[in-house]
Amino acid sequence: MEFLKGNCYIPAPHGRLEAIHKPDADATRAALILHPHPLHAGTMHNKVVYRTAKALQDAGYETLRFNFRGVGQSSGGYDHGVGETDDARVALDYLLEHYRRERQSEPEEVLVAGFSFGSLVGLRLGSLDQRVDRLIAIGLPARMGSLDLLHSCRKPVLFLHGEEDEIAPLQPLRDMLQQLPSSGLFQLVTIPGAGHFFDQQAVELMAAVTDFVS
Repeated sequence: MEFLKGNCYIPAPHGRLEAIHKPDADATRAALILHPHPLHAGTMHNKVVYRTAKALQDAGYETLRFNFRGVGQSSGGYDHGVGETDDARVALDYLLEHYRRERQSEPEEVLVAGFSFGSLVGLRLGSLDQRVDRLIAIGLPARMGSLDLLHSCRKPVLFLHGEEDEIAPLQPLRDMLQQLPSSGLFQLVTIPGAGHFFDQQAVELMAAVTDFVS
């Protein structure tokens, strides 16, 4: 497999995934960041995805973000979260293979972060994949899909949410978290005044990500 810095294409069973890979020789950790809904203009260039990746890069992570199937120059078509979870697994394979090849070692930590639809995909992948150590779910649409798998998840998860989220309201997320085992591993951080896209709260968003991984 050929590894490229910056914009690249990752081989996938349906063709390819368009990606942005940010290798860093000094990075000791690795992070995959997933974008919002493909049918609602979600791409890897989304500003929340970009800012999350930037915060993680500054915190010592090698990062990879990519377009789900059917988005941008990625092949394939929308698959209701099922195929997109497969895409995330392919991208994670790519990221970790690159890390090992460059350093002949495993990363100290592997993190999967997602925004909106991407947070659903990230939780589905990361809760079950033994390679993943911790998770970030930003603007999680708790009413959109079942997350029963979180009942058995024993990994630290940051749920980061705008208090004024108009697309994924906060209360259903609070209700969901109250039904999960009180393991102490799940952390909910809310940002006052923030809507779904954190338009005026970029600094607060990045600071919350940084605090979680510090």
